[in-house]
Amino acid sequence: MWYTVSMDPRLQRLLDLLDDADGGTVGTSLRLPVRLRDAAGVAIELGIGASTAELTVQGMRAVLEAFAQRAVLDAHYEAHPDHRPDLVEIALATAELDGDPLAAHPELIRRAAQDVARSRDDPTPDDVLLYAAGLAAAAA
Repeated sequence: MWYTVSMDPRLQRLLDLLDDADGGTVGTSLRLPVRLRDAAGVAIELGIGASTAELTVQGMRAVLEAFAQRAVLDAHYEAHPDHRPDLVEIALATAELDGDPLAAHPELIRRAAQDVARSRDDPTPDDVLLYAAGLAAAAA
């Protein structure tokens, strides 16, 4: 298993259940909003899924996996706080993932992060990138 951090037994159970692809199926009654059901029908016509049930299962799995990944990451950071990326690292990774030209200028992102952190409580990577873009524009 890829998760080795000590964690809440309920989270461990959730991860184990998500890892078990051969757990069988169960019938259930689920009430869907009419428009969501209709949108699923259109999506099926477009070839996005085979059935409303399949789309529902995919959606539920996606939400549970995202929650589990976040919880495992939080547990890891709790056990290893020195592994948590800082604002500069997150802003730089955000720029790289977004294909932002600022990604080629880590020193500018570092300066922007320092400036924003001094003037704003709990700044986000987007705050840093916006400020860095302003610095780049002013220098041009």
